[in-house]
Amino acid sequence: MIFHNKLIKWYLQNKRDLPWRKTADPYQIWLSEIMLQQTRVVQGMPYFFAFTRDFPTVFELANASEEQVLKLWQGLGYYSRARNLHNTAKYIAEDLNGIFPQTYKELLRLKGVGEYTAAAIASFSYNEAVPVVDGNVFRVLSRYFDIESDIAQPATKKEFAELAYELMPKDDPATFNQAIMEFGALQCVPKNPDCSVCVFNDSCLALQKKKVDMLPVKSKKTKVTNRYFNYLVLEDALGNSLMQKRTAKGIWHNLYEFPLLETTEIANFDFVSHEIKNNIFPHYTIIGVEEYSGAAVIHKLSHQHLHIQFWKIKITDVIENGISHEALKTFPVPIAIHNFIEKL
Repeated sequence: MIFHNKLIKWYLQNKRDLPWRKTADPYQIWLSEIMLQQTRVVQGMPYFFAFTRDFPTVFELANASEEQVLKLWQGLGYYSRARNLHNTAKYIAEDLNGIFPQTYKELLRLKGVGEYTAAAIASFSYNEAVPVVDGNVFRVLSRYFDIESDIAQPATKKEFAELAYELMPKDDPATFNQAIMEFGALQCVPKNPDCSVCVFNDSCLALQKKKVDMLPVKSKKTKVTNRYFNYLVLEDALGNSLMQKRTAKGIWHNLYEFPLLETTEIANFDFVSHEIKNNIFPHYTIIGVEEYSGAAVIHKLSHQHLHIQFWKIKITDVIENGISHEALKTFPVPIAIHNFIEKL
């Protein structure tokens, strides 16, 4: 049996029941693909339901405020995805009358839509014969054909895309693309796949050569930097606090946070207390500084590990435009701050 027939047969018997597989609506497929970039299906599913509930069409998403979008996205991470999603929704609603581009090449011009997402929308919505190439596809094809090309190199993506295109039945690219991604997600998993039950165990070259755990080949590990965040949680005479928007480029752009003191290492009480009183809040009358016990966390991002401490600063003054504890919960914030506010 040829590769795609065996693969699609496996898929039809084993596929997960996912909501975006029940539609050819490019809006819903686009939403799901943006959400599932760097996110597992089980984590992304509640967000998909929330977005399709609050923004059932691209017009509702376009008309929402950025803060509404970021708040609904809260906890999913990689917030530039949400900002690009919102900007692209406005472009489609306002400039394209709500109609998505209908070819792979045109979809690629949308902000936040790369080759993989464009291929997914083009094949799932419009049945265009264009292959999706993600980590699952790299893994399945590299193992089955024993390909040692380094998947960190741009040229390798082209190599795998050409191979996937050759294997793809041109009359049903959507099912093939779904099948090969699902096979990588459920069967040909990164670590310890159960090859004894694999439908390809009689023809997989990596299995024959005992190389399953060596493929795919990927060079250059991501360098992780450590950063040290001290969040200063003011409490004024009315019990109100202070938040500010992160407007600089970088992580958490346009999300809200408490006033931040970033240090070069884990900060001690004396240093933080001195900075607060002399440099950060010299205009307030400070009557107490203490670290919230048990609130320190290490928040791991793809390229950064954030060592986060929270400090309680009591002042006798009344903060102008101070924010109540209940109001704090309405702001779009990074998940580490959201969890802290929930415990307050």
